[in-house]
Amino acid sequence: MSGQSRQPEIVVDQAKWEWSELYKKEDWWAIWLGIIILIVGLIIFLPRPPADMDQKIAQAQRTMQAEDARAPFHTLEWHRANDSFSGLRARNESHGKTIAKWLATPARWASNPMEALILTEARAAEIREGAKEKHAAAQEKTKAALAQAEADQAAAANAAFQNTELNKKAEGSISQWRSARSAESRARSQTGTQAYNKIPYLFGIGVIFMLFFAAGTTVMNINTANFIKGFGFVFLLAIISEIIGANSTLRSWGFGPLIWAILGGMLIANTIGTPQFIKDAAQTEYFIKTGLVLLGAEILFGKILAIGLPGIFVAWVVTPTVLVLTYIFGQKVLKMESKTLNITVSSDMCVCGVSAAIATAAACRATKEELTIAIGMSMLFTAIMMIALPTFIVSVGMHPVLGGAWIGGTIDSTGAVVAAGAFLGETGMFVAATIKMIQNIMIGAIAFGVAVYWCAKVDCVEGQTVKKMEIWYRFPKFVLGFIAASVVFSIMIEAMGARGDVMLDQGVLRGFSRPCREWFFILAFASIGLTSNFREMAKHFTGGKPVILYVCGQSLNLALTLLMAYIMFFLVFPDITASL
Repeated sequence: MSGQSRQPEIVVDQAKWEWSELYKKEDWWAIWLGIIILIVGLIIFLPRPPADMDQKIAQAQRTMQAEDARAPFHTLEWHRANDSFSGLRARNESHGKTIAKWLATPARWASNPMEALILTEARAAEIREGAKEKHAAAQEKTKAALAQAEADQAAAANAAFQNTELNKKAEGSISQWRSARSAESRARSQTGTQAYNKIPYLFGIGVIFMLFFAAGTTVMNINTANFIKGFGFVFLLAIISEIIGANSTLRSWGFGPLIWAILGGMLIANTIGTPQFIKDAAQTEYFIKTGLVLLGAEILFGKILAIGLPGIFVAWVVTPTVLVLTYIFGQKVLKMESKTLNITVSSDMCVCGVSAAIATAAACRATKEELTIAIGMSMLFTAIMMIALPTFIVSVGMHPVLGGAWIGGTIDSTGAVVAAGAFLGETGMFVAATIKMIQNIMIGAIAFGVAVYWCAKVDCVEGQTVKKMEIWYRFPKFVLGFIAASVVFSIMIEAMGARGDVMLDQGVLRGFSRPCREWFFILAFASIGLTSNFREMAKHFTGGKPVILYVCGQSLNLALTLLMAYIMFFLVFPDITASL
């Protein structure tokens, strides 16, 4: 029984096409399940817009346009109108809040881990009372900052916004008011702390996800009974990882839930061992490919265009250059025994970590152990760089646009990029996230290029010809779902205009598909750990070549990305940098 359900050694499917793959292969199941989630999200959110949405959007846009024409900087009135528009979120409606309650992960905690799951009314009242003084102090700072901003803006207005010094002073005061306002908002959030019990919702969503994924196992040669029995354990490990990663101190150091999921799984797998029925439920690729299809819907071309050509040069020129040079370095200098390990590590290091590693591993037929090594190193170095890189950027006073581009082009994980970019402020975070999104698009292109190279050069046998269709056979099909979701949602948001931001970005995506995706990722990382066997991995670390490859490749990536970002944002397109 267990032997029939064991996962194949290689990451890819057999090199042939059958129409039955559309309902038998996990790549296609990932696409169908991702599409189902996106369609359900559309059905839930689109018919239920916030009250008076169109009128509020129109009013905000009129005010912002008028203020743009009146002053050379964003005035107080412009920011208030923009805040009014930003506050329109479909996920803030009653149905969105209900969904958020079901999909919520364990809460943040500082000293008592049980508060990640249960917060009593007495403890909630204690937190509310303790936050009052801090909130009052923050309110006073906001009032003072606002008064100064109003005075400085009035002075600039009296000069008809023609005095550069007065304009600059007003803009700086408004920025300080915005910072004080954000601090007040954070302080206010604790004054509204409510009691909760997340356990029933976690149990419910665990059952829903189990049935959701079990549907595919019935036709994918996975033991469905074992999957159902083992899924509870995988989900429990994911929840424990979420609880550990929700500790405010650990999280501030960059050790979020994902790293604990993979470490916890490895601890189990390499001590007491992972039982077969749990291995049948630890379907790493099934979970993460479904999540990647959902990620595609979040990578919108409209946001990418805001950065424009500089970002494309940083992401699309440096990335393939580093990939090729690192692979050559691994083969020519390090003499790596496994080409598939070399290219998988190279791609996950220079593109976007786990996502690229899986796509490339599928394209070149890397083994699961090689994929695990690449992902493991990516997780480790992502945690290190997530802290080290923004710390260095801030300490040397680097421009936030340059620092954001550097972070976006070099840190593997999209989530870690956003978190590291936040150290640089809103502009740095926006640039970092957008560069990473532009880079993420290369997953498909890199996988396609690797598939072509492997067919034409690596797997060629003398006297035999590799059919062109081999490229299609090896192409990771879930990437098609990733690209399709990106294109469709980009078109929809563009067509809907401002309503698209409210209903799609702040509704379907952030209110439904993204929380689902984050759950799928944590399930995938728990599965990676549970199926990681150090004895199998040890042979690949002989001589430390994969680590040397990663460190040398990442060093090259850091140098070239910084150089290209400086050239593009400060020498070639300084006007775009000034507008960010």
